[in-house]
Amino acid sequence: MFKGQPKGLFALALANTGERFGYYTMLAIFLLFLQAKFGFSAAAAGQFYAIFLAAVYFMPVVGGWLADKIGFGKCVVTGISVMFLGYVLLAIPTDAFGARGFALALMIGALLLIAVGTGLFKGNLQVLVGNLYDDPQYAHKRDSAFSLFYMAINIGAMFAPTAATALTNAHLKSAGLIYKADIPALAHQLLGGTLEDPTPLVNLQAMMPDAAVAGMPLGDFCQYYINHLSTAYNMGFAVACVSLIISIAIYFSCRSWFKHADVNAKQAQAGAAPVQELTPKQTRDRIVALIFVFAVVIFFWMAFHQNGSSLTYFARDYTQASVDGPLKIGFNIWALALIAVSIYTLFSTFQSETRKGKTISAVVTVALWCGAYMLYKGMPESISILPQQFQQFNPFFVVALTPISMAIFGALGKKGKEPSAPRKIGLGMFVAAIGYLIMLAASKGQPAPSELLAVGGVSPDPVVPTYLISTYLVLTFAELLLSPMGISFVSKVAPPKYKGLMMGLWFAATAIGNYLSSIPSMMWEHVPLWVNWCVLMALCIISGAIMFGMLRKIEAATAE
Repeated sequence: MFKGQPKGLFALALANTGERFGYYTMLAIFLLFLQAKFGFSAAAAGQFYAIFLAAVYFMPVVGGWLADKIGFGKCVVTGISVMFLGYVLLAIPTDAFGARGFALALMIGALLLIAVGTGLFKGNLQVLVGNLYDDPQYAHKRDSAFSLFYMAINIGAMFAPTAATALTNAHLKSAGLIYKADIPALAHQLLGGTLEDPTPLVNLQAMMPDAAVAGMPLGDFCQYYINHLSTAYNMGFAVACVSLIISIAIYFSCRSWFKHADVNAKQAQAGAAPVQELTPKQTRDRIVALIFVFAVVIFFWMAFHQNGSSLTYFARDYTQASVDGPLKIGFNIWALALIAVSIYTLFSTFQSETRKGKTISAVVTVALWCGAYMLYKGMPESISILPQQFQQFNPFFVVALTPISMAIFGALGKKGKEPSAPRKIGLGMFVAAIGYLIMLAASKGQPAPSELLAVGGVSPDPVVPTYLISTYLVLTFAELLLSPMGISFVSKVAPPKYKGLMMGLWFAATAIGNYLSSIPSMMWEHVPLWVNWCVLMALCIISGAIMFGMLRKIEAATAE
């Protein structure tokens, strides 16, 4: 799976891993931060979340257009510098009850810088990866390369929720507090004069481990808790600053491995390098086909990016806050990491060309499994879990399932039966619909979000974590069919003069989907749970059907 890949792939993948670790650490707690610090409703926080995601994924259009003119590498370096400044501003703690307008303005400015920086960095780094495979020596490995690249992204994302959780818990503990999901909402209601019965909040305050905190006047406690919780989230945002420093160090130290790929069409012509020539009709047909694909994937990203909004709300309000038995191993990130690595060593056991290689791989695999088991045995009988921890399952599944996906499609490819990228995208839409069918089952008999305050703020009969974990597993199957294959498809068929712009438009489609992901949040407090999941299911099924309806035309337009 790694054999025969150019060294530049690994350098670019590792640089992206660091950046994505910081980004997903921030994203894991961003929505919770908005509600905790500013008292935003689910709808308002969802709007903020969706607008930010839309900006992050729309700005690569500008970054791609600029890179087609000045170069991909220049945009990557500028982008990571701008992102760094944004994360620094986002990490600055401010008083939630002091200069509220300043705190909000500082946050918005930071988010804008992160979006602009990501736009310059993200798409253009992936164009560099694609350019490595314009070399005929590596062209047949393009799809597998983007699968590995995508896996590397998710290594960073896998550890992000745990990093955010560890920092949150450490800061709260130092302040004599423990995390309780329903305190911020009740505290803002009390301070705003809209809490009719303060008893639940009084009971939660009494659970604080520090006697001085437990004995504070209720209003003082509310302000104290919200300020310390939001500061804990600021510390999580600061993680991104450190990860960006690591990313840029990798990028520059290994630049010689991919420098030859840092050439756009304009630079290639100036240097008399060969450039693929397309007729005006071929150029037009390819652009139209890509736009068709972009239009369909909008609805996948709308459904997929519920992980930071409606699925997080479900984790917080409708899912058990503790777990025991074998399932708790899923909430130990180090055990998950060992299991993920063991998938690769297990494949190496069968794929190694020498007996020694097979033996070493087998021994390492068993050792990794033993390590994961020892970590599991060392866990308490029952552990408490936070809502953001569920977000580690999607990247874990991406990392663990990537070699399986590559093996399946590699075997199909040898038989000449591997589905085309557009066909995989269509299949991915149908698979995503199954994920929300699971959520439909999980929501049976649960009160509507609008009824939660009347029953104490959380479901009186929360469901087991298995439902959310299963949903993330199914959505990951869909993601592996759609995202890395889509990026590979764009890098392969985009007209050379518009590579940066076309990769940017792929992310623009993601941006629109991310913004539309706010619709379930806007509906959250106004409709029963099942309505949200049915809407998402229907959109995935309709989009998949449209994709298959256009399949012949798209494949004809993008054929070699």
